[in-house]
Amino acid sequence: MTYVIAQPCIDVKDRACVTECPVDCIYEGERTLYINPLECVDCHACEPVCPVEAIFYEDELPQRWAAYAAINAEYFEQPDRGQDHPLIAGLPHQTSDKKDIAVFAIRKEEAADVDRWFPS
Repeated sequence: MTYVIAQPCIDVKDRACVTECPVDCIYEGERTLYINPLECVDCHACEPVCPVEAIFYEDELPQRWAAYAAINAEYFEQPDRGQDHPLIAGLPHQTSDKKDIAVFAIRKEEAADVDRWFPS
C-alpha cells in the first residue's frame, strides 16, 4: 500500500509534503503533486503536514476520490512527468479557502489539541 494525493491538491500544490518526505517520492506536475507508489515507504510523514488534507493512505481514500490511486500510479508511466495526468489536466481550475494556511503548517494531531477558548 501507499499514500495517494487526491483532488484538494489540484491548483494548490503547497509542497510541505515534499519537504517532509524522507525518500523524495513526491513529484510535481503542472497542477498537482503525485506520490510514486513504487518509491513510497508508507512512513506517514507527508499526510499530517498537508494543509488542504489531500493525502490519504490508499485504503482510506474517500470513495469520491478513489480514481486518484490509479491517477497517481499512471502518472509515473507517462514518458513526460512534467505534464499532468490527462484527467487532471482536463479538470476546471479550482481555488482553496485553505491555501493561505500554507504560510504556517501544523500537524493534524496538533490542530486537534488546540483549545480555542483558552489559547496558550
